[in-house]
Amino acid sequence: MSIRLKLLLSYAAMLIIPLILIIMTAALLVVAYRGDLQNIREEYKTPAISFNDHQTERLMKEIKRNTESNSTVFRDRTYLDEIEQELAAGGSELVVRRDNQLTYVSDALKDSELLQQLPIFNRPGHKELESAKRMGNQLYSIAQFDFWYPDQHPGTVFVLNKISPFANFARKFFPVLFLSMLIILVLTNAALTYFVSKSIIVPLRHLEKAAKRIKAGDLDFHVQLNGRDEIAQLGHAFEEMRYQLQESIQTQLQYEENRKELISNISHDLKTPLTAIQGYVAGIQDGVADTPDKMNKYIRTISSKAGEMDRLIDELFLYSKLDLKRVPFQFELVHVVPFLRDWTDELQFELEKKSILFEMDIQVKPTTQASIDRDKLKRVISNIMDNCVKYMDKTEKKIGLRAFQTTSSIVIEISDNGRGIDAEALPHIFDRFYRAEPSRNQLTGGSGLGLAIAKQIIEGHGGHIQAHSVKGEGTRISIILPAKNNTETVI
Repeated sequence: MSIRLKLLLSYAAMLIIPLILIIMTAALLVVAYRGDLQNIREEYKTPAISFNDHQTERLMKEIKRNTESNSTVFRDRTYLDEIEQELAAGGSELVVRRDNQLTYVSDALKDSELLQQLPIFNRPGHKELESAKRMGNQLYSIAQFDFWYPDQHPGTVFVLNKISPFANFARKFFPVLFLSMLIILVLTNAALTYFVSKSIIVPLRHLEKAAKRIKAGDLDFHVQLNGRDEIAQLGHAFEEMRYQLQESIQTQLQYEENRKELISNISHDLKTPLTAIQGYVAGIQDGVADTPDKMNKYIRTISSKAGEMDRLIDELFLYSKLDLKRVPFQFELVHVVPFLRDWTDELQFELEKKSILFEMDIQVKPTTQASIDRDKLKRVISNIMDNCVKYMDKTEKKIGLRAFQTTSSIVIEISDNGRGIDAEALPHIFDRFYRAEPSRNQLTGGSGLGLAIAKQIIEGHGGHIQAHSVKGEGTRISIILPAKNNTETVI
């Protein structure tokens, strides 16, 4: 069932139920004030006499019978006084007329202008309820009974009943009021149904069109629904979904481009040493290496090129496993200061052989510990150091390692005085497959995965890595790891 149909049915119910309630209320009011539903017909379809009080109704029937069969009682003063007293108890008054003379008038109506407005004699047996007439601030309804006296003189009995202005207004204008109420109710519900339906259907149609565009692969648009209702919230969620999907697709496309570039770069890097290996092998086969010295040189070159290929393959394989979260970390709780000193002692020896000045500054408490994977963290620092050495262009080469701690972290900074990194490239150096140096030569070229691998390993430790660089002055890489300031036993 469509939402439009549901709304139409719900508002139809809103229309029918109030109508039923109005009719039931009107019927109950008639029963409460008139005694039965028959009075509706008597009020509006027939000239039957009707009053609000049962006692008055009984007296009216008695008067009607006497006008038809015993009109002499209307000359009996005692009888008329009794009738008048009973009528007065119900708020009614009595007037009797013979010919054109008023022979009996209730005390409340004596000298009343209303007596001059009494209707004329019509015919014997005539009964009529006149519309309300005003006397001062009081309204009276007039019931008229025409008859013949025994001597054939015309007579009329009038029963004047006090009615409230509201009751008279309701009696007189009830059909109009009821019809007006019905029209207003219908128009109100129709307008409400239209506007509410429009406020729901129109946004849903926008969402439907948006869904069709997404299905067709078009994500270059915006879903804008105004308001704060549930559909507007759905529209905002839909727009967020569209945006995230667009970003995901764009990222995926970028990843695909990067992977293609990676394959191209790795193919180039693998092809270069492989070509060299093939050349030296061919030289050995052709007898070019005809001396022991040449043979040793050729073999050393082949071994070096094979090692280079192995390193490239190992790096690609490691990155793929890290990217798929398939590399297990062997965490252990270690003291930071001994770990850094042991590793930097080995590093300093290697750097001195390359004429690079190495400076170390460790400002970490001896009791500070961290949960790390020794081998993987060493690989991170080695990758950074390799980059420092690779892009060093100064005559006086310097690399520094500084470690300090904050309230909850250990910070390891590795800096150099190399060529630096361009400002536009700096935010991307940890991205997958990104290479700030586009060349592919052995001195500075690479797969572009070294820092990406470092980032994934550090994030696997619950830390993060960042870079600061000034072009032409040098670069500083900061590694931030969670610390544990305690004296637990080292694993």
